[in-house]
Amino acid sequence: PLGNPVWNASGSHGKQWHQVELAVSTFWPNEYQVLIEATVSRERRGYIAVDDIMVLNYPCYKAPHFSRLGDEEINAGQNASFQCVAAGRASEAEKFLLERHNGDLLTMAAVKHLSHRRFIVSFQLDGVQRSDQDLYRCVTQSPRGSGVSNFAELVVKVPPSPIAPPQLLRAGSTYLIIQLNTNSILGDGPIIRKEIEYRASQSPWSEVHVVSMATYKMWHLDPDTEYHMSVLLTRPGEGGTGPPGPPLVSRTKCAEPMRPLRGLVASDVQSRQLSLQWENLAFNLTRCHTYSVSLCYRYTMAGGGGGHNTTVRECLAVENNSSRFTLRDLPPYHGIHVRLSLANPEGKKEGREVSFQTEEDIPGGIAPESLTFSPLDDMIFLKWEEPVEPNGLITQYEISYQSIESSDPSINVPGPRRTVSKLRNETYHMFSNLHPGTTYLISVRARTAKGFGQTALTEITTNISAPTFDYGDMPSPLGETESTITVLLRPAQGRGAPVSTYQVVVEEETVKKVKRELGLQECFPLPMSHGEAQARGTPHYYTAELPPSSLPEASPFTVGDNHTYNGYWN
Repeated sequence: PLGNPVWNASGSHGKQWHQVELAVSTFWPNEYQVLIEATVSRERRGYIAVDDIMVLNYPCYKAPHFSRLGDEEINAGQNASFQCVAAGRASEAEKFLLERHNGDLLTMAAVKHLSHRRFIVSFQLDGVQRSDQDLYRCVTQSPRGSGVSNFAELVVKVPPSPIAPPQLLRAGSTYLIIQLNTNSILGDGPIIRKEIEYRASQSPWSEVHVVSMATYKMWHLDPDTEYHMSVLLTRPGEGGTGPPGPPLVSRTKCAEPMRPLRGLVASDVQSRQLSLQWENLAFNLTRCHTYSVSLCYRYTMAGGGGGHNTTVRECLAVENNSSRFTLRDLPPYHGIHVRLSLANPEGKKEGREVSFQTEEDIPGGIAPESLTFSPLDDMIFLKWEEPVEPNGLITQYEISYQSIESSDPSINVPGPRRTVSKLRNETYHMFSNLHPGTTYLISVRARTAKGFGQTALTEITTNISAPTFDYGDMPSPLGETESTITVLLRPAQGRGAPVSTYQVVVEEETVKKVKRELGLQECFPLPMSHGEAQARGTPHYYTAELPPSSLPEASPFTVGDNHTYNGYWN
């Protein structure tokens, strides 16, 4: 093929002979066509004469003779180098060229002398691509002649790359089994090495593993993590590794939680709520991005009225990434048993149960229906039960009472309020020195270390008692006649109700006089007149009935004055 001139001479050289040497390789190509061109003046006719052509089979002495130039195979993107070994003498004026088959020239050369008649000329092509693939030869130019090597082929190979991504065969929590899927490739072979390049989607680093089989199991992966996996193929030569193929994007499965949650403690304890906290959640503990934390608790409530105990159980969901929770509406002074559970789609881990106790609170009210009482005329016996919700340890009971109403007009109501304290095991009280026929407002409340609870109220009325007199002993008559006796009558105390009437009773003592003590007075339940008593043979009779207004103070009364008092003949 016709290329650039390998030797030229400038200036006028008419009517002169010039000796020129051309050193070529006869190995390949083994046939050459030499063209000589000259520029002839248009004013005069000229001609070119070629004479004394000698073809020698040994190196020339004026122009360097190149040894055979070998073919070069390189991977795309690498630097190609041609080493032109020449024999002969090279002067500094000589130019060394690397000529491409299309005529392009590369003039950058490095010359290294091996001896006084042998040297190496090096040419480097940086970052060759497929378009640089061609035939190249070494050329030297000097005034004495030219040396030309054979054409050597620069073969540029494209590193291989898979067309399709790997295929997923199986996924586990810590592994992925894939098929490389390298039957179809882009680029050139042969393939001498296969590698898997993988990385987590959110990770900046990647790893490369050499693979010797069509399938590969990737170990020691993180659970529930997305990975990008590509295949790398390598052909012979430096830079023979091609770009990664299309990636397979796949996710590992979740793994069972590593262990139960630890560090469950109470950060704040109150009477009706409990603030809890535990260790912070981390992915190496949950081993799954989809997980749940449950807080289960239980406590036992005593049955009222001696009934069976009731156990309350409840499980609550905790927000993800939260390591604290507050239980509310708990019963005071109760043991609360708490357990944490960590679960994901692959399993569940339950922690050990931890017990806490809420603080005391003021007690609940005593049930009004538990108040039982037995009233007398001047005493009341009261009994009650412990509050249904003691909310702690009962330390004492407080009983208050006050008279609010009375049928005895001599009693001032409302009376003063009085308070009595009882020990925690004393659930009864006897009220004494009360007024008969009087209604009392009685309240009972329990106390814990937190204070008094609600008050239970009831109204109790004492019984009405018989009127009493203030006689120290039986008084002596004020005067006596044969048919009358004058005595001093004193008004009576009502004892819970106003005196409705006074009755004067005469009892005959036929045998002897008996001194009667005040506390041994007999009762005369049936009122009867003097005539009825004589008819029945009864020793006593009613001789008069007086209204209360007739006896506002101590007054004399004559028995036997033959007057009639409210139907009774005296």
